[in-house]
Amino acid sequence: MDSFKFLDFATRKVMQAWSDREPVRPPVWTPLEKPLVEARIALISSAGIARHDQPPFDRDGERRNPWWGDPSHRVLPRGTTERDVRLYHMHIETRHGEQDLDCVLPLRRLEEAQQAGLVGSVAPSHYSFMGYLLDAEEFLTETVPKIVAQMKSEEVDATILVPA
Repeated sequence: MDSFKFLDFATRKVMQAWSDREPVRPPVWTPLEKPLVEARIALISSAGIARHDQPPFDRDGERRNPWWGDPSHRVLPRGTTERDVRLYHMHIETRHGEQDLDCVLPLRRLEEAQQAGLVGSVAPSHYSFMGYLLDAEEFLTETVPKIVAQMKSEEVDATILVPA
């Protein structure tokens, strides 16, 4: 993985210095309101996954302006497999996820957890976005509320973030 792949030398140095100075923050946790064995679970991946019938994530915009990242998301229905998708993230090795989607969106493992009685149910929809967002304002104010609204409409109790 090369997080700085498309950056010029000066920008790469600024970005590396910036990330080195970013403080480590504790995660924000919200307790489940019901036992996990009763919960409906959705997955969210930062691997830039899109189905073949969806528009690709905008890599050209990022190539033109390395300070920008596509703030949109894609909805991936339950049952999506590697045959159905392409990964558009420019800062990870996408080949692995395209060969085995469970590397970046473990839908089959989640199905197995449901069958084993470890989780209540698998949500009908799962989500992917581009994990490279230096300015996340549009993502946080426009994209995240759309994801949350759909999860609420599908009665999702918890999500698992799968970082790329």
